[in-house]
Amino acid sequence: MLFNMKEVAPLLHEVKTIAVVGAVDKPSRPVDGVGRTMIDMGFEIIPVHPKRSTVWDIPAFKSVTDIPVPVDVVDLFRAAPFCPDHAREVLKMAPLPKIFWMQSGIVSPEARAILEGSGIVVVEDRCLKVELQALGITR
Repeated sequence: MLFNMKEVAPLLHEVKTIAVVGAVDKPSRPVDGVGRTMIDMGFEIIPVHPKRSTVWDIPAFKSVTDIPVPVDVVDLFRAAPFCPDHAREVLKMAPLPKIFWMQSGIVSPEARAILEGSGIVVVEDRCLKVELQALGITR
């Protein structure tokens, strides 16, 4: 499903757990500020990075398929060419997340096509933190 704020806003109000793919705790990187802010907002953040064991002092997972708890949103901080592979990984998650979110500047028609018909809402080129703040959503 393509992004539609009327459809996404109610889903965002239900979000508790967010997997951040490409998570790194380097202050110069946008993902660091977004991740820390969402932690401060009370969300359960699950870092995903193939080479790190922790990010933000939270255990990190190599892949979304390694996460042992249900995830509401998979938030991607990866370049567009990597998004189709992440979309395929997401389809192996059980249960499936509600939202596949590609951060500002990231657009992948191929990832969108892979997830079409899965029931997962696809959001492209938007900042999850900004949308949560705009809606006044915290946990």
